[in-house]
Amino acid sequence: MTESKIGIALIGCGGIALANHIPGVTLTNYAKIVALCDANEAALQRASAQTGVTVISTHYKEVIARDDVHGVIIATPNFLHREIALYAISLGKHVMSEKPLGLNLDETVQMARAADAANIRHMTAFTYRFVPAMRYMAHLVGTGFIGTPYHFRAQRLQDWGTRNIGWRQVKALAGSGEIGDMLSHRIDFGHILLGDLSRVVSASKRWHDVRDGAPNDLEDWVALLGDFANGATGVWESSKQVTGFGEGGASRDIAEVNGSEASLIYELGTPNTVRIGRAGAAHGEVVPVPEAFLKHPASPRNVHEGNPVQTFRWDQDAEFVDAILNERACTPSFWDGVRAQTIIDAALDSNDERAWVPVAYPSPAPVRRD
Repeated sequence: MTESKIGIALIGCGGIALANHIPGVTLTNYAKIVALCDANEAALQRASAQTGVTVISTHYKEVIARDDVHGVIIATPNFLHREIALYAISLGKHVMSEKPLGLNLDETVQMARAADAANIRHMTAFTYRFVPAMRYMAHLVGTGFIGTPYHFRAQRLQDWGTRNIGWRQVKALAGSGEIGDMLSHRIDFGHILLGDLSRVVSASKRWHDVRDGAPNDLEDWVALLGDFANGATGVWESSKQVTGFGEGGASRDIAEVNGSEASLIYELGTPNTVRIGRAGAAHGEVVPVPEAFLKHPASPRNVHEGNPVQTFRWDQDAEFVDAILNERACTPSFWDGVRAQTIIDAALDSNDERAWVPVAYPSPAPVRRD
């Protein structure tokens, strides 16, 4: 390993890489970015200037095959995730990929099974699992704090207007629109809080066939209803067309779970607090997230420095590096990406069929290691 550190190749040097993965890896004590790749030369040069990394290429195979590369972070358009991941896996490199993992369930299952067979660390970049409020909520639900679960609900509402959003508005490049881009994180919330779903029904709408002169063939809005296997209900909604709601961390991003004993409410804009509702209370109590849940245990960051709406995002890279270092499974893994894609595909089928669709999650294939 380069200078006794885990060498990471970053494939895709756009906004997510600059804001999340570069500072996340840089902050860790045990890894460093040793190579950069992007098809866009300008993006590549920006990332090189930010990191000081001089090993750069527009061809991903050149950087992944390097001896000083031990792990790969994929932050490219969705249609490239599978081919890059499978190449890295074939060389025994550990892989973290942005979500959704593939364009459909078959692709994601192929990626997960290949990673298992190669015995490499694999991770889905479900960034919002690392929000302190969500980490604390998952802990409370796991202890039985809310009693019998009744409901889960989530909203991700933003105002993207009619601007061109590039590959994200092209089905062949993205696979799906709002459901894969934004709602996949909130589907993951449902899984970590209340477990598997048994059936779903969904509707979606595309408001703009053209965005700033470019064709758009993906949904701008999606709503999803689901029944959990434990009997609870789920409601999800996500939209790019909520005028005046802004974008990013300042827009509406909420999730809550209601049970017989208590309700828990998360808002991204206040990531270090949770609202707890109890029987008879009108609005609930805003409770600070305990210190132990303000960051991932492997993250070296100071939880009292920086913008908390941004800094939690770096913890996913600490998890990836720590899993490589300690030869353990990543959380969330590719299989968590498969679980979310299972619901995405079922929702897309439901929208086409205008009917409830049963959920059948794929299982890992047995792996022989003779």
